[in-house]
Amino acid sequence: QVQLVESGGGLVQPGGSLGLSCAASGFTLAGYTIGWFRQAPGKEREGVSCISSSGRGTVYATSVKGRVTITRDNAKNTVFLQMNSLKPEDTAVYYCATIYRPYPGCTVVGAEYDTWGKGTQVTVSS
Repeated sequence: QVQLVESGGGLVQPGGSLGLSCAASGFTLAGYTIGWFRQAPGKEREGVSCISSSGRGTVYATSVKGRVTITRDNAKNTVFLQMNSLKPEDTAVYYCATIYRPYPGCTVVGAEYDTWGKGTQVTVSS
C-alpha cells in the first residue's frame, strides 16, 4: 500500500524550532518529487516547500523562506522539513505529498500531486 506518514508536529513557542518528517512506505521515493503543504483553520491550503527527485531543486514559499529547509534521504525513504524561528501564523496542519516526476525542479502547486499524507499538527503559541 502506497502511503506517506508525517510526524514531528507539536506545540512550540514562538521563535522555536520543529523538524517534520515524511516517511514513504509501499514505494521508494527515488524519482518522486515531494511537497510540503499546510492548512490553517478557515484558510486555504498553502504550498510551503518542495524538493525535486534529485534533491538538487528546492522551492520555498515567501512566507517561510529563510526559516525552513527541506531535505531528503532516499536511503531512509524520508523527506524532512526543518522549521526555525516559528511564528504563530505558522500554526496549521502540515501535509506532505508526492508525485512521480524524475525531472529537474518541483512545484508547490497542490493539484500537481497525487498522493498525500494525513497531516501533522503544528501549533506555535506561548
